[in-house]
Amino acid sequence: MANHKSSKKRARQNPSLNERNRYYRTRVKNVAKAITGAKSKEEANEAFKKANRYLHSMVSKGILKKNTAARKVSRLAAFINKIA
Repeated sequence: MANHKSSKKRARQNPSLNERNRYYRTRVKNVAKAITGAKSKEEANEAFKKANRYLHSMVSKGILKKNTAARKVSRLAAFINKIA
């Protein structure tokens, strides 16, 4: 068990922060799956617009780094371009 005041506070904060981060990580995976699981290129493009907006909003909230979001968006765009 924590002994210092700051470590006790940290122990209280960790579960809720862990829950919040798990939600964001899962959501990032789900927006990617919406694109990869799309049946048509139009459906994939629509999902890509939502994913792009969501990933960049995570950057502005400080959850993802800018380059991480850019890398994910780039890979998703490359996936869509492969769809014939």
